[in-house]
Amino acid sequence: MNTIDKLSIDTIRILSAEAIQKANSGHPGMPIGAAPIAYAIWKNMNHNPKDPSWRGRDRFILSAGHASMLEYSLLHLYGYDVSMDDIKQFRQLGSKTPGHPEFGHTCGVEATTGPLGQGFAMAVGMAIAESHLAAKFNRAGFNVVDNYTYVLTGDGCMEEGVSGEAASLAGTLKLNKLIAVYDRNRITIEGSTDLAFSENVAARFGAYGWQVITVDDGNDLDSIENALHLAKRQDKPTLIIVDTKIAYGSPKEGMNSAHGSPLGEENIRLMKQKLGFDYDEPFTVPAQVYANFSRLAEKCAEPQSAHAQLMKAYKTAFPALYKEWEEYHAPVDVESLINDREFAEFDEKVATRAASGKILNLLARHIPNMFGGSADLAPSNVTEIKGEGYYSPDSPKNRNIHFGIREFAMAAICNGIMLYGGLHAYCATFLVFADYLKPALRLSALMKLPVIYVLTHDSIGVGEDGPTHQPIEQLASLRATPNTRVFRPADGKETSAAYMSALNADCPTVLALSRQGLPTLEATSFEAMRGGYVIKAADGAPDVILIASGSEVELALKAAPVLEEKGIRTQVVSMPCTELFDAQSDEYKESVLPKAVRARVSIEAASSFGWQKYTGLDGANVSLDTFGASAPAGKLFELFGFTVQNVVDTAIRTVDSLK
Repeated sequence: MNTIDKLSIDTIRILSAEAIQKANSGHPGMPIGAAPIAYAIWKNMNHNPKDPSWRGRDRFILSAGHASMLEYSLLHLYGYDVSMDDIKQFRQLGSKTPGHPEFGHTCGVEATTGPLGQGFAMAVGMAIAESHLAAKFNRAGFNVVDNYTYVLTGDGCMEEGVSGEAASLAGTLKLNKLIAVYDRNRITIEGSTDLAFSENVAARFGAYGWQVITVDDGNDLDSIENALHLAKRQDKPTLIIVDTKIAYGSPKEGMNSAHGSPLGEENIRLMKQKLGFDYDEPFTVPAQVYANFSRLAEKCAEPQSAHAQLMKAYKTAFPALYKEWEEYHAPVDVESLINDREFAEFDEKVATRAASGKILNLLARHIPNMFGGSADLAPSNVTEIKGEGYYSPDSPKNRNIHFGIREFAMAAICNGIMLYGGLHAYCATFLVFADYLKPALRLSALMKLPVIYVLTHDSIGVGEDGPTHQPIEQLASLRATPNTRVFRPADGKETSAAYMSALNADCPTVLALSRQGLPTLEATSFEAMRGGYVIKAADGAPDVILIASGSEVELALKAAPVLEEKGIRTQVVSMPCTELFDAQSDEYKESVLPKAVRARVSIEAASSFGWQKYTGLDGANVSLDTFGASAPAGKLFELFGFTVQNVVDTAIRTVDSLK
């Protein structure tokens, strides 16, 4: 390692430690120990601080997001929009340098990370997106899509199951543009990894189908760089295992106390002394270090000008493809889709999962960059794009993905696909298994990614599969997630509305869809995009309002005339998406749910949790706050009170209680 490389690496170490010390909060151990790894990766990546969103850039994801100061230090030194004042404001309110990296918040951060293992899985998604788009757009002599995805992981990422799920798929798919570097310092918060993690990671990844390279000395910059070069000569993904010392050079080297607590000012002073860093003033960056990073930034940015010339020539040689490339990166013209009658025409009775399958295939004709699949449930979820084939190492251009039985990795991979750009990602499983993918959906919401989650078999209508497969609390859990739209449509038209709402959203959308057939209702429409709307008005001021979603909208419509025969004026509201309804104007919400009408009944074959905000203290819920049972769907709906008679009786009791 030459002098300037060493000084640059030591500057990263000291800067990270000092920012954490000033904040009196953070994780200094990995930024200090893994600094040579990150320096080597960034030195060999194609990226441009002056144009952070350049499409041809390599991607870097810090999966071990607790080491955020490592990334912030690099961003600052390379000249991204992260100033020294931002470094000094690490973990402070409103700063550009929050505790864990946040996509869309800090310039140059490619993904929100921190929940360990998810960054690794998102990197797999980025590599899938790169290979798919390359197969679609590259032509001989015109590799317009040609970049690598680098992910820096730690022991915690390797212990989390989601990284194993994603790594297994990446090996199967031979994602040779994916390079994972594992900072193996063998220390976690509780102590040595030997306490709970003694497996042979190299053998495991070899079995997954990865190339595995080991670097014994985490300070051997030349060996790390050689490993990065070797990684580019394979037809498979590469894991580079680098043995490091946590908090290298400090008195806390190798100690678990260095993982998640500041080193202390005296220990930083002693670390400077041991490293030979002769600058006492905190937050000092030697001039020669800034100059070195400036040279590196210029070198790393050089490929962009060549890529720009390539794209210019590509536009001339392949104008139709270039036009399609631009369309891939543009918003969807939703208005034209809404005006297409095909999206509103359905059979008299159809399960909303089947309606979704029709819509998805219609969208695939209009939107050629729809790309996704199911967790081994495509026939049940009805999520295959017909005639397009399945993505594979031999056919990366195909638009359907076999994710395998890996719900968590599937969702995280879709986040990576969306982050890469140019594609509309969707994934599917049963609603009850939302529990398996929820942490990744939460990151979709945090990053404002419009991933579409097609979650079918939405209620006790699953029937004979029994309570293990019948979702009860899942809708409430998903609705409680900020910046997430949860649609439970009543029929095909409302399912279309859900898709239209999802396409250009700044959040994920969940489609909770029925297994059983539902009637196509005359009163439903694209008004469902407002989240809730009146589908049957009362004759005059209503005495009671029935509020329903999904399959129970039909039930509410059947109960309304029975109530009116008894002299109870009834208004029926379809509420497919509470989040969108809550975002409407006060005037609109009053027109749908007049405050003067206190007698209200919600009807949904799931937990009542959350419906009280619409039914209030005086209202009632026809709901299911217990687990289901194994029986034919019709028997279960009757057993648990989802009948016209029970809705009528509940409404009458509610009205009478207010007299």
